[in-house]
Amino acid sequence: MSNRIIREAIPTDITDIMQVMETAKKIMRSSGNMHQWGDGYPSETVIFSDMEKHGGYVIEEAGRIVGYFAFLPSPEPTYSKIFDGEWLDDMQPYHVVHRIASYPDIHGIFSDIMDFCFSHDANIRIDTHKDNRIMQHNIEKHGFTYCGIIYLSNGDERLAYQRML
Repeated sequence: MSNRIIREAIPTDITDIMQVMETAKKIMRSSGNMHQWGDGYPSETVIFSDMEKHGGYVIEEAGRIVGYFAFLPSPEPTYSKIFDGEWLDDMQPYHVVHRIASYPDIHGIFSDIMDFCFSHDANIRIDTHKDNRIMQHNIEKHGFTYCGIIYLSNGDERLAYQRML
């Protein structure tokens, strides 16, 4: 891992986390991903919910928050049904990674997050929007297998992946 620190997010981090989220949305839009994270998502309420579950994490570099992600234990309700495919394993517990965000000048965040997550669980699932080419590239580069399509509670479609060590 780099010289970054990953730690559990706390409520006083919310302003910095929301700035990271807004920057991530701009990156998505500039790369052609016009629909993911619309309508005020992720909101402070969503981030606080991650924190309440002890699943919200910040990435710090030189004392500054430069990234955020959620790392939550199964079950993930939207993963109970998968279409046009199947999970690599649908029996063992897993963790899910959601809401990965960072500043554009901070490179290697996805690798740092995956190192952290796989040090805590050998069975990880993740999903992303079909237009999020940057995330798809990172997911596939880090050895995840495309498993099929899942639908969020609002009906939005996501590409679903799993990796087991």
